[in-house]
Amino acid sequence: MFSWLVRTVSACWRPLSRYVPMSKDEDDVFVGGEDDVLLWCRDLEKHSCGEFSFAVVQANSVLEDHSQVDTGREATFVGIYDGHGGPEASRFVRDHLFLHLIRLARENGTIDEEVLKNAFAATEVGFLSLVRRAFGITPLIATKGCCCLVAVIWKRTLYVANLGDSRAVLGHIGRSNKIFAEQLTKDHNASIEEVRKELMSLHPDDSRIVVNVNGAWRVKGIIQVSRSIGDAYLKKPEFAVGPAHPRFHLKEPLIRPVLRADPSVCSRNLQPGDRFLIFASDGLWELISNQKAVEIVHNNPREGIARRLVISALDEAARRRKLKYDDLKKYDKGARRAFHDDITVVVIFIDHEMLEGKQSVPELSVRGFIDTHGPSDFNILQEVAMKTNSLK
Repeated sequence: MFSWLVRTVSACWRPLSRYVPMSKDEDDVFVGGEDDVLLWCRDLEKHSCGEFSFAVVQANSVLEDHSQVDTGREATFVGIYDGHGGPEASRFVRDHLFLHLIRLARENGTIDEEVLKNAFAATEVGFLSLVRRAFGITPLIATKGCCCLVAVIWKRTLYVANLGDSRAVLGHIGRSNKIFAEQLTKDHNASIEEVRKELMSLHPDDSRIVVNVNGAWRVKGIIQVSRSIGDAYLKKPEFAVGPAHPRFHLKEPLIRPVLRADPSVCSRNLQPGDRFLIFASDGLWELISNQKAVEIVHNNPREGIARRLVISALDEAARRRKLKYDDLKKYDKGARRAFHDDITVVVIFIDHEMLEGKQSVPELSVRGFIDTHGPSDFNILQEVAMKTNSLK
């Protein structure tokens, strides 16, 4: 099976492909930020039409954010996968969504909004299949989910697909030569009135489809996001979690899915005034506004800009608790979650002169495929089984 897939994918994303995984497993490629052992980054790298910078800071005991950048001669791919309930879903998405995208792009001879939607659908089917195989070992695999933000730049066009509340923000220079923030994605979060109205219109017979819990609106009183990969217990009745796990137990049987896995998708022809894109998990946007973020990027050097954004967010997280960032650094992972979430930031700079003449279907090198391929489904199942045995 894998030899066939290698041959298919090796015809793609030409040999200049450089896969950049954002995982601290690759300690040799990361530079720590400001003596914060939970922050790592790459300050500046090349992509198909410019440069990019990324940074990650961990707050949870186990990092739930996974992400990747894959660059080739004709295209750039960005994926940010913000897991909840654990890292299993976000890691699965990292290992599979990009490969589905490349396969579908080759089959269709192009990348478009429909290809993106179908790549998300194939990833959802794959993860639910994994849940089905693991559910008998540990039912809590059904509670693992992931918000997904994916972007592709190809042929002067930006394609963005989003599930959940990670966000893509464009920095655009207007006529007054001032930088403006344009949010390209919709947040699928029950804190937004429009999302609550959508949920209520889709579930008119369910008076508890959205519930305010301690000042926060949640779907079924459990989860804030309304779309995700995974969260099988909120999509299929056979994955219901019993009362032994009250946090995830639904008192009434599930009649229809209450979460969706179809992304909001948009495309945009890149304009001369489009300067850069900020892709980030919601941990950043909880602390920094869109406009402040684009001003930070616009007013500072490119090198290390993602790290600068993360540190600005951490400064704000500390300030809200009447602390300084230096105080925050003293807290270890797990304890840091009381102050901020895991945060992943990728800043993509657009150099328009490099966009000219890029026409062929994006391609991926064999090396890119090998680096992208992470833990197999079998290994994930083994991991789940080992965790379950350790709890007995």
